[in-house]
Amino acid sequence: MSEITFSPDNQARSAYSTLEKLKQRFTTELQNTPGKNDFQPITWPRDDGLHGGGTRFTNQSGELFNRASVNLSHIHFDDLPNKKLSSASALSCIIHPNNPYAPSLHTHISWTKMKGEKGCWRLMADLNPSLNGDLKESFQAALAKTCSEELCQLAFRQGDAYFYIPALRRHRGVAHFYLEGHTSGDFHDDLRFADTFGNQVINHYVATLKAQLSKHSEYSQEEKERQLAYHTLYFFQVLTLDKGTTTGLLAHNQNDIGTLASLPAYINKELLASWHKLMPEPQGVLLENLLAALPQPAPCPVGDEVKPALCQVIRDHYNKFPEALSLQASLESLEVHEQ
Repeated sequence: MSEITFSPDNQARSAYSTLEKLKQRFTTELQNTPGKNDFQPITWPRDDGLHGGGTRFTNQSGELFNRASVNLSHIHFDDLPNKKLSSASALSCIIHPNNPYAPSLHTHISWTKMKGEKGCWRLMADLNPSLNGDLKESFQAALAKTCSEELCQLAFRQGDAYFYIPALRRHRGVAHFYLEGHTSGDFHDDLRFADTFGNQVINHYVATLKAQLSKHSEYSQEEKERQLAYHTLYFFQVLTLDKGTTTGLLAHNQNDIGTLASLPAYINKELLASWHKLMPEPQGVLLENLLAALPQPAPCPVGDEVKPALCQVIRDHYNKFPEALSLQASLESLEVHEQ
């Protein structure tokens, strides 16, 4: 494999440097959480490194985390005139603890620059507990400290829109922060905001994780079953609604396992199948083919060996039904489900 290259653009390098420091801090904090949780790096190149690539830090032990992945990537296309994208740097973190009382977390911070345009940020953080929804207020209060009240309320509204699941008439998590295409016009101010936001997410989540692990060291089989049902819902939302996941898969196949790093390790396949009747067509076809690609054991494992097949199902579906992309998550859905 060739060495991964970087954009010569100074802003792109500054954005990447900030995200790299956040990545290092988060992995260190997670490794220092009680329990066996060693993270190992897995590097992937884009076009053999010519156009960048990335590294995902994945927990391999399975003792503390059901699934944990911290992904840092940087791609650039200034040498390709047919590409509208100049460069993009992204930090995506997905944490699914084994303990059902410890909430799952997803956060994504990225900087993107199109050719001939100014760069902008995409900032997301959503808290996804399988049991205790009372963690919502403290999570929202922590994120409210990172920006103005007006911007924060916009992010919460957009997050609620993006992570809504129409077929199930519920949200994926309890608190969702989402800003897309964000720019104040001052790159350095926005860079500081992204850094502050990332550090605040890390601070609050790690403190919450440790507190829940300490408070709930034991749990019942029934509570694990509720967690499995929630993980099934998470799987459903990512593979049938999440526009970011689908866009990444349709763009290239050079990091399929990393693109689906957010999926929990196990799901309830029978429960997943029961939602077929609630889906609009042709998304019912998509779910049928995803179910066919999954193994049979219960609970159903979603390991790296099955992810390439799931990715191909999604590519084949939207190549056959491109109009179905309009059924994916969007910020406009807020007006629909609030009525």
